Amino acid sequence: MEKTIKAAQGFLVLLLVTVMVAAGIYVLTQLKGVESGARSLYIWFAVIDFTVSFFLLFGLVVVQPNTSVVLTFFGKYVGTVKENGLIFVNPLYTKQKVSLRLQSLESTKLKVNDKLGNPIEIAAVILWQIEDTYKVCFDVVNFSSYMTNQSEAALRHLASTCPYDSIEDEKASVTLRDGGEKVIEMLESELNERMLKAGIVIKEARISHLAYAPEIAHAMLQRQQATAIVAARSKIVEGAVGMVEMALDLLSEKQMVELDEERKAVMVSNLLVVLCGDRSVSPVVNTGTLHQ
Repeated sequence: MEKTIKAAQGFLVLLLVTVMVAAGIYVLTQLKGVESGARSLYIWFAVIDFTVSFFLLFGLVVVQPNTSVVLTFFGKYVGTVKENGLIFVNPLYTKQKVSLRLQSLESTKLKVNDKLGNPIEIAAVILWQIEDTYKVCFDVVNFSSYMTNQSEAALRHLASTCPYDSIEDEKASVTLRDGGEKVIEMLESELNERMLKAGIVIKEARISHLAYAPEIAHAMLQRQQATAIVAARSKIVEGAVGMVEMALDLLSEKQMVELDEERKAVMVSNLLVVLCGDRSVSPVVNTGTLHQ
């Protein structure tokens, strides 16, 4: 598990290194004024001074905002530093920087089969963030590749558990096209379950592309158009029947004309043709009787 540690401030160490380097340079400039016996001592002092200064510089690390540094000591995990600024750690530590910022991943368009076996294309945009630096660094080989592969696997699984729409499966409680927040909730839950092993948290996931595969897209479009036409016609017929019923009731109530069953049938037929037709009707005036 991740262990957060507090590192020493690096400015004091940087100041110390600056003083040590200045002292070493000063000693080297004084070589001409010392005796030959003490000259070797001055040289050794300068060498040791520069070596220690150079060694201390390896322990200075700059940690940017929303960035962490994972520290290991000869293969052993020491801890994670999340404090921003210039810090100083053991120069022998191996340091690996890990970003804690929000990152976005847009998956490629995947061609999969939905719950009913129809080939569809689906893609998603995923907003994610690293939560456990230990798991990211040591539980997976490459968390970026892991993220990409598992997001595609989650999308494929989501598509296989839901139909594209409710045209073929009218009893479907959730569809990819009309599921809305429920589909998003299912996708985020699936992704978080998969990414937990890598220390990654999914903040948000949205389907960015959803369509039938090209080979069936035209046929499905015709089917949707036919379904829409049937639904529209049903509404038109329902309204026309209500209007005819209202017309007959008003004629009977006001006693404008007495209609037998045959004349009612003709009137109903004419009204339905006028109301349900999709083209303009040309009226025909009958100046004779009904049978002429």
